Amino acid sequence: MKYKGSLLGVAGLTLFMGATLATAGCPTKGIKELTGAGATFPYPLYSKMFNEYDKTCQVKVNYQSIGSGGGIQQLKEQTVDFGASDGIMDEKQRTEAKGGTVLHIPTVAGAEAVVFNLPGIKRSQLKLTPDVLADIYLKKISNWNDKRIQSLNPGVKLPDLTIAVVHRSDGSGTTFIFTNYLAKVSPAWKDKVGFATSVNWPGDVGGKGNEGVANSVKQIPGAIGYVELAYAKQNNIDWAQIRNKAGKYLDPTLEGAAAAADIASLPDNMEVVITDSPNPAAYPISGFTWLLAYENQADAAKGDAIAQLFWWMTHEGQQYAMPLEYAPLKGAAIKKTEALIKKIKANGAVALK
Repeated sequence: MKYKGSLLGVAGLTLFMGATLATAGCPTKGIKELTGAGATFPYPLYSKMFNEYDKTCQVKVNYQSIGSGGGIQQLKEQTVDFGASDGIMDEKQRTEAKGGTVLHIPTVAGAEAVVFNLPGIKRSQLKLTPDVLADIYLKKISNWNDKRIQSLNPGVKLPDLTIAVVHRSDGSGTTFIFTNYLAKVSPAWKDKVGFATSVNWPGDVGGKGNEGVANSVKQIPGAIGYVELAYAKQNNIDWAQIRNKAGKYLDPTLEGAAAAADIASLPDNMEVVITDSPNPAAYPISGFTWLLAYENQADAAKGDAIAQLFWWMTHEGQQYAMPLEYAPLKGAAIKKTEALIKKIKANGAVALK
């Protein structure tokens, strides 16, 4: 069947390159329920996708938005059918995975907004450079009227207010993307903190999930935090413009995330981090989000159901991405994602024919 989404060409994004899709998408072996857990980053989109998938295929997907770290842990323990993460599993996590080799299936790319709560200063009025942002999170800059912030914002009246740094308290792919970015732009951050789904933060306030960080920033005057773009919009939180590698100050947008994801040579396993892209149009704190599944499924019916769900999400389900501020897969990313889904096996046989 042909993809019938009405969003082709919107904002200059090419979605499906006119490809014809296979009639995959609904389980063929009677499975009516699947369980998943993990990333909060894509939850607004996944909630919509899973609702529509239930309508289309009569398969209920119970997804727990508990953070990428939790999703990886539950997948490792085989207590869910699939996981979800915005961070790539490390070698230790892969070794501990009870079901063997784990595939990383990308679904969309997204941007992370650096959000703040400052009286009298509105969305996009605050500008931050990579080094200043890193030093705020390193607690080297502790007040909003610091001369380094003021020099970037000569027309903005910055308050004499202590900066309350808000971060994720749970294992988080959103944290993986954010700390990966800081590690690329700040040698001090790389040496002292590094990047992972969970790090030893230099200080201040922890919030659980994107929701927890968003709520903390809204409630604390002087707060700064990082959340997925959809959460910033849904909660009507102000965000800063961040200077990218090309020297441009940009708002977090799906177009900026799509530009970051527009990589000429993507790896076959799609395990690629796209922060601090050199693309002049790229928003610098962007990343893919992945579904995680074992390549070899012990249960043939479950293997079929997982592969069919993933195919639907990365094809028909892509029509729901842009309205919710996510950048759909395009071009080579689709082809490589299809090849990964077709690697899922059930009792040694390819699940998706």
